[in-house]
Amino acid sequence: MKKWDYFRVDLPINFLLGNALGGPVIEEGKEMGKRDELIEKYAEDLKTKCGMEPDMDLLTKVTIGCGPTIYDADASTVASSQPGELETVKNNFLIKKLGLSDGPELMTAIDSVVETYGKSERNKFRAVIYYMLVKHFGKESVYG
Repeated sequence: MKKWDYFRVDLPINFLLGNALGGPVIEEGKEMGKRDELIEKYAEDLKTKCGMEPDMDLLTKVTIGCGPTIYDADASTVASSQPGELETVKNNFLIKKLGLSDGPELMTAIDSVVETYGKSERNKFRAVIYYMLVKHFGKESVYG
C-alpha cells in the first residue's frame, strides 16, 4: 500500500484543514451563510445609499479580505468622524493593501467616498468603504 492510499479524499476540505491545522472544524454552510448575509447587506448599501450597482465578485473578495473584522460590530464599521480612524484606513488599506503612495489625494478619496456613503449615515461598513476606494483608484487587480 502506498502512503497516498491513506488520504481520504471523500472528507470535506474544511474537515481536513481543520484537523490538519489543529483548529475547529467549521460546519458546512455555517460561516458562509453569515458572510453571504453581510455581503448582501453591503450590496444593498451600495445600491441604496451610494447609488452604485456593485460588482458582486469584487465585493465578495473585498469582504473576504477584511477578514474576521466583518463579524465584529465595532471593527466592521468606519467611524468617519474620527480623524485617527481615517488615517488607519489610509495607512493600512490604501498604502499597505492597495500599494498606493502617500499623498493628499488619498485623504481626498476617503472624504469623497464618505461623502458618497453619506456623512450622516451612522453605520458605514468597512467593506463598503474599501470597495468604493478600490473602484475609485481602479485597483481591482489587487483582488484578481
